[in-house]
Amino acid sequence: MSNDDEASTASGSPENRLRKELPEEVRAAAPAPPEREREAEERGEGAEPGLTGRQRLVQGLWPPRVSRAQLIVALLLFGLGFGLAVQVASNSDSGSALRGARQEDLVRILDELDSRTQRLQDEKQGLEDQRTELENSSDQAEEARKQTVEREKQLGILAGTVAAQGPGITLTINDTKGTIEADMLLDAIQELRAAGAEAIQVNGVRVVASTYLTDSDKGVSVDGNKITQPYRFKVIGKSQDLEPALNIPGGVVQTLEKEQAIVTVEPSTKIVVDALRPAKQPDYARSSQ
Repeated sequence: MSNDDEASTASGSPENRLRKELPEEVRAAAPAPPEREREAEERGEGAEPGLTGRQRLVQGLWPPRVSRAQLIVALLLFGLGFGLAVQVASNSDSGSALRGARQEDLVRILDELDSRTQRLQDEKQGLEDQRTELENSSDQAEEARKQTVEREKQLGILAGTVAAQGPGITLTINDTKGTIEADMLLDAIQELRAAGAEAIQVNGVRVVASTYLTDSDKGVSVDGNKITQPYRFKVIGKSQDLEPALNIPGGVVQTLEKEQAIVTVEPSTKIVVDALRPAKQPDYARSSQ
């Protein structure tokens, strides 16, 4: 048999026909370069396919990525929770202690609370009473001080140690003949005092309880101070009482006019008595207070 016949015989066999029917083999892809492998790993394509969900969760949580602010907030929340837990435990202990107490113990505790409350109320009332007493004593002391100052001024006016002013009259006596004597002026002073005069000044000399008048050469002396006419009396008091007292029939004015003296009485709403006497310490009299 020739070579052509053998080839046709081989090509016509069943094995050769099967090969012709199958597609040609696909060649394997060439391995990717190292650069592409790194890009795939960065995109997550190179992750290990064998990790479970729990392992992925652990990898995401550890190591923890906590900022400073989050740490501070966590510490604050922990402290708050701890304080609340301690408070709740303390209240629970107190409540459980009272719940477990006997009736006699509860009654005793209530009695002690009532006694303590009563003591506090008594102390409060005592403090309020002390405050009221201090306020009243302060008011009384202030009022006493004011009265003392006012009384001192009044006594100073009577003693002639302080100046005074007020309504009154001015009595002027012109002795043109030189016939006026000390006793006539003393009668005028006595009449004015009887009519309610509170302060008297004669020619710059303050008249007080111990004042005395004497005759002197061509004039009169008041407490040793010589004064000359015209004799001018500044008198503080109620002018409606002082002026009529001097003008009564047979009184001071008529007596002086008989001696040919010229007498004038002028009421005024403001009389100033500014002549002063030095304060004199009594030799024998002492306060009985």
